[in-house]
Amino acid sequence: MDRTAAIQRLEESDIYGDVVVIGGGASGLGAALEAASRGYKTLLLEQDDFAKGTSSRSTKLVHGGVRYLAQGNIALVLEALRERGRLKHNAPHLVKDQSFVIPCYKWWCVPFYTIGLTLYDLMAGKLSIGRSVPLSLKKTMQSLPAIVTNSLRGGVRYYDCQFDDARLAVNLCQTLHEHGGLALNYMKVIDLTIEEGRVTGVMAEDMENGQIYGIQSKVVINATGVFVDQILKLEDPEARDIVKPSQGVHLVLDRQFLKGEEALMIPKTPDGRVLFLVPWHNRIVVGTTDVEKQRAELEPQAEEAEVSYILETASRYLSVPPGKEDVLSVFTGLRPLAAPSGEGKKTKEISRGHKILVSDAGLITLTGGKWTTYRKMGEDVVDVAAVRSKLDKRKSISRDLKIHGHMDDVNMMGPHYWYGSDLKLINDMIDKDPRMGEVISEKLHILKVQIVWAIREELARTLEDCLARRTRALQLDAQESIRIAPRVAEIMAQEMGYNKNWETKQTETFIILAKGYLLTNNL
Repeated sequence: MDRTAAIQRLEESDIYGDVVVIGGGASGLGAALEAASRGYKTLLLEQDDFAKGTSSRSTKLVHGGVRYLAQGNIALVLEALRERGRLKHNAPHLVKDQSFVIPCYKWWCVPFYTIGLTLYDLMAGKLSIGRSVPLSLKKTMQSLPAIVTNSLRGGVRYYDCQFDDARLAVNLCQTLHEHGGLALNYMKVIDLTIEEGRVTGVMAEDMENGQIYGIQSKVVINATGVFVDQILKLEDPEARDIVKPSQGVHLVLDRQFLKGEEALMIPKTPDGRVLFLVPWHNRIVVGTTDVEKQRAELEPQAEEAEVSYILETASRYLSVPPGKEDVLSVFTGLRPLAAPSGEGKKTKEISRGHKILVSDAGLITLTGGKWTTYRKMGEDVVDVAAVRSKLDKRKSISRDLKIHGHMDDVNMMGPHYWYGSDLKLINDMIDKDPRMGEVISEKLHILKVQIVWAIREELARTLEDCLARRTRALQLDAQESIRIAPRVAEIMAQEMGYNKNWETKQTETFIILAKGYLLTNNL
């Protein structure tokens, strides 16, 4: 993928084509890939970087949603379990099985959750990845060696999947290009083109140089997550808000706090939420919270009460309780929940199902949903778009569509396994030029070649792109990402032909951002 070449493609056509998708997160990428894989001429526009917002700040789980089962939302659980299986099949280099253990301190806990999770397994049908089983006290302690054992009676093990959200976004973008689509980051939609009462395209600004582009399309899909209301108001300034943002905070800890390979799931915290402690890239992701927010932001900040809630809840279950000083990074995302029609409904009670709305002028808006169901969201919204815009009827092929990087035999224990089939090409670069093997960070196993690859093949444009999403340095260890920032900026400047001023400005901007991921600096 090359941004300059992509813009040249855009400039060569007065009328771009069939489908313009606004938004480069999970829902936008799913919609764009669905459209392109059906053969529609497709363009995706993202105001910042792909997965900049919510879509790179998840709990890193591909799951059916045990909590939704408890809420009685059977349809959503069935859909998510099916999609979990499909995603694992289509992107095995990014999605892997993860066992979870629920520790039980009450006599009724083991049979209660065993029955419920057995139903969860049965709902997955042939896409099930493992059977839930009760665990004895001894086996629970072996599975969770860092657990508090006082009053522990046993546990229950069940299975879901874990993945890397931002890496999936990058691979979806690459897959989109491979199917003839076009994706541009740092291209902000600033207006809609409306002719004779119909949306016929968009006006977009290149955020790198200020160039304005008028882009015509048969249909426009608004898939901007928590920002969908802003796009809706370009058509109708009086349009009611359809999204209710909910903030979720995650803390990242060293693996020593969990020790084993299994994840810990706390099904009901004192305020009724679920808390996960999940191994991820040799760290532990702990979360999440569910706090209603009044407005959408690209860089939402964790509130002190949210951080305290996570640490206090985790400390009740871990033999070595973590403190603020142990947090390597804190990242915060906003869920684009479909706003309820009634008042007084808490965000944790709002369905994670997706909704599709069509405006009077034909703007199609996709909202709600979650990473697990991104493909189904794309299929549904393109079905609607095809009918509304009278596109040729074409069958969806995305259920079995292999995502870029797909490999059948992935060594999940190997360094940089998440590159999948691209790993051979990356290693070839080191073989041709040993300087590419320079170690940038021993802690995070980051090599120079990864930065160069991100620029040449993954549309990375800024230091943040490389350290937050192409590698996961910022989320895994904010302090280490600050330490390596100057060297990464230097490599980027050399590769992209920028001067020392660009390098310095990028470093300064990133360090300001990264300090917001450090608890000791703010909360």
